[in-house]
Amino acid sequence: MHLAPDGSLTVTEPTAGDRVIRQSDARAEAFRRLVGATLDRAYSRAAVLLADRFEAEDAVHDAAERAWRAWGSLRDAKQFEPWFDRILVNVCRDRLRRRRRVMEVELQPDANAVVDGRAGEHVARAADRDALVEGLAALSVDERITVALRFEADLTIPAIARLTGAREGTVKSRLHGALRKLRVQLAAMETDR
Repeated sequence: MHLAPDGSLTVTEPTAGDRVIRQSDARAEAFRRLVGATLDRAYSRAAVLLADRFEAEDAVHDAAERAWRAWGSLRDAKQFEPWFDRILVNVCRDRLRRRRRVMEVELQPDANAVVDGRAGEHVARAADRDALVEGLAALSVDERITVALRFEADLTIPAIARLTGAREGTVKSRLHGALRKLRVQLAAMETDR
């Protein structure tokens, strides 16, 4: 509609530019709605993969940006979650590969400290956790992602295969090899104590 100088209303057809703007706004709103519905789960998954909540926030943000740029390639909005999850796993994989340094802090209980049974348990659990973190850091990026998705995110082999883009047999092989490496490394650390 258009208001003429004489006060009359005239109906005009929307221009091509008007239609593009409306389509663009609707497209952006659909994307915001879909991303918003998956943010909590995506953040949890990234935190598991990266073992760092601040880096997980950055990874989810980066995944959302990548998804927006590739939004036109998604043919079926019903497939948004698996599509976005795969983008997120790839972002996390890239971040893990870029990590050059791992800051290690070795906790040694004070030999002179009086430790009751309960405090001793906390020290032992902290040492076990540190050994596990060190063992995970020694795995390849793909092995670490597979272990995290299997045991922290509690995903099945087929679900991990879909998320990582690997075959189920490859996922099983990575999982088997990673667990073998972790057992060997944890046993070696135990003998060093």
